[in-house]
Amino acid sequence: MSKPDLVDSLRVAKENERIASETYAEAAKIMQNPRGKELFEQLSKWEGFHYGLLADLEKSLKEKGNFIKYWGKEFPLPPLLEIKAADEPQNSSIVKIISDAMNLERRAEETYADLALQVTDPMGHDLFSRLSQDEHTHYRILSGAYWTLTNLGTWKWPFPGIE
Repeated sequence: MSKPDLVDSLRVAKENERIASETYAEAAKIMQNPRGKELFEQLSKWEGFHYGLLADLEKSLKEKGNFIKYWGKEFPLPPLLEIKAADEPQNSSIVKIISDAMNLERRAEETYADLALQVTDPMGHDLFSRLSQDEHTHYRILSGAYWTLTNLGTWKWPFPGIE
């Protein structure tokens, strides 16, 4: 992948991360349940972190032609707690928000995986692979929240398998 194509792809990825961060911040505002609010606040911060990482990468590529190292970052998980979803007055709209968020995360995961395959630089490949893994983790967290809300009627986050 040529550098101009990569820089264009980074701009699109940055915009997607910005939109995701704003979308999650808005979702957090409408959540009545503290566990749901915390989940979307954390996702918003995480996507903001990705935006900053991509901005740093874009700058490095433009100025030096170099990729930057991304060591990865742990998603902060709260203590295990279960709260009845009935606390959420608009449960069906919350489930829709989570479903939409899952779709965003799946697309981001695929985009970064595709970029990892196209980049020949080992650091670039590693960076995009790790970003894809981050987005997969977000998807799994949201998927678990979706499952517990629709099947158990509770906000249960974290849940088994996401520790």
